[in-house]
Amino acid sequence: MAEHQALYQRAFYYDIALSRDVSREVDFVHAVYRHFTHSSLQSLLEIACGPAYHARAFARQGVQAAGLDLQPDMIAFARDKADGEGLDITWLAADMRRFELPAPVNVAICLFDALDALTANEDLVQHLRHVAANLTPGGLYIIDLTHPRDVSLTNYGDFRYAGERDGIRVEITWATTEPKIDLVKGVAYTGLEVNIDDNGREMVIQDSAAERLFVPQEIQLLADLSAAFKVAGWYGDFDLSQPLDTSPQSKRMIAVLQKASQND
Repeated sequence: MAEHQALYQRAFYYDIALSRDVSREVDFVHAVYRHFTHSSLQSLLEIACGPAYHARAFARQGVQAAGLDLQPDMIAFARDKADGEGLDITWLAADMRRFELPAPVNVAICLFDALDALTANEDLVQHLRHVAANLTPGGLYIIDLTHPRDVSLTNYGDFRYAGERDGIRVEITWATTEPKIDLVKGVAYTGLEVNIDDNGREMVIQDSAAERLFVPQEIQLLADLSAAFKVAGWYGDFDLSQPLDTSPQSKRMIAVLQKASQND
């Protein structure tokens, strides 16, 4: 697994730059679950949760929520935020390739390109099997990735996130150098830079990682190879009416996987 360690170990600064309204994404998850199961969502796991924006939002609605992240610092930060709101959330500082929840959940989500940290096919298959093992029968796994139009093996793109709070300004810039591309593995080796102005104290953090760049067919093949999921649907935005296509309205690449039954 490859990830931006220097960034993700600084949860406080990460949150200033990346904190955002996730209500539209939360509404989409509810709508998708109703659409494919004809029932209401009762429990959810956010994988690679970071500050757990989604897990906390679902917990506020009364959904039994859990958050999983490899970085203990992120889990500690998310737990403190949840405790401050009086939210009861299950926390796991664990590897998303192998984990076990106290009880299975209806839905697992992995959003904001978090899946790209798994660069090897064997890791992805293992991950899918562990996700499925922690879902209720017919449960869903929702994966959100950047649209291939905006990030691919031939066009990585530039990404910038910034925020300010209590006199602290944080700016994160992805692809500060030209990414190195491994065409065979489908992996981009990228750099990022974090610029921090903490009430006049300036810091610059350089980081790098390997990122798997997916196309839809890979997700389909990996799901088939895992024998744990079938692809239930593709969406181009957090909107059930927007299919995944090449139109400007298709802004993300969202796969909805459904746990396979013994009859599939």
